[in-house]
Amino acid sequence: MSPITYKDSGVDLELYEQSMQRLPKLMHRTFSPRVMKNDGGFAGLFQLDFNNALFSRKYEEPILVSGTDGVGTKLKVAQLLGRHDTVGIDLVAMCVNDILCCGAEPLFFLDYVAMSRDNPPLLEQIVAGISQGCIQGDCSLLGGETAIMPDLYNGDDYDLAGFCVGVVEKKQLISGKQIAPDDVVIGIQSSGFHSNGYSLIRKAVFEKAGLSVDDPVKELGQTVGEALMTPTIIYSNLTQKILRHYKVKHVVHGIGHITGGGLLENTERILPPNVDLVFERNSWEIPPMFNWVQQLGQIADEEMAHIFNMGIGLTLMVNPYYANTILEIAQSLGLKAWTIGRAQAGSGKSRWK
Repeated sequence: MSPITYKDSGVDLELYEQSMQRLPKLMHRTFSPRVMKNDGGFAGLFQLDFNNALFSRKYEEPILVSGTDGVGTKLKVAQLLGRHDTVGIDLVAMCVNDILCCGAEPLFFLDYVAMSRDNPPLLEQIVAGISQGCIQGDCSLLGGETAIMPDLYNGDDYDLAGFCVGVVEKKQLISGKQIAPDDVVIGIQSSGFHSNGYSLIRKAVFEKAGLSVDDPVKELGQTVGEALMTPTIIYSNLTQKILRHYKVKHVVHGIGHITGGGLLENTERILPPNVDLVFERNSWEIPPMFNWVQQLGQIADEEMAHIFNMGIGLTLMVNPYYANTILEIAQSLGLKAWTIGRAQAGSGKSRWK
């Protein structure tokens, strides 16, 4: 019986090393002066001197804020389309947008890529997207891990997970506890489905309607694949511009990242027990891709609102006096924004008017 090697089992260490050599340039382009280079080391290094001039602002009582997430079955669409350079943006967005809800300034990001086999060009595409997401999110891609697991994944299948850390001044922490009756709810546009509901989308589009990723969708002016692979918006520039504009004032009382569970569930989770949010139907533009998927799958209105963001990717619960200025800040960044609801005395519920 001849001896076997690691390569025989599906892991090629020489090819793996080729993959690793492609990544440092994608990381370095995201580095801020706070990153201490440690190429080839076992961990990433980040300076935590929050009163150093390297920081965009000083912190008296810094609170670290962290979040982790994945991309979900949107990866299956990437596989069908053969395009992998945008799902990394989604990965960063799903993590960074969560920590923004606490008022945090993003600091750094780590990724985890699990693959069935070594594939340097594929890995480079994936990490290029993560790198671009970090630039959009104003955070440093500090490190990551690539795991080759031929017995858990098949062919070119892969999975992604991400982890980010940010910082917020303790007295400026946004938790939702400050939400009060008469606060205004501002909704910020999504770019589409973002990275939620893709199991339902794939069933409606590919299984029920029998479409392929290359089929044109006349009402969208795109192919199926182009519509479904639209990257998630990262809202770092928006939240940081608003919070820096008002500095220490408690203008923003709550922020909700609208993901799985839709508008009502994701805003209700941060409400005080004595306040309700009441939303106005038809108070914002619903992108046509939602109606397209709904018609293909014959999905009920209630199910759509429960699963998808329906065109609102982020909500801000704000003092009504500052609402117009915040709308103007969003619009100055090229983001559509609407007043979509108000807070009133209640029992901690989000509901439709």
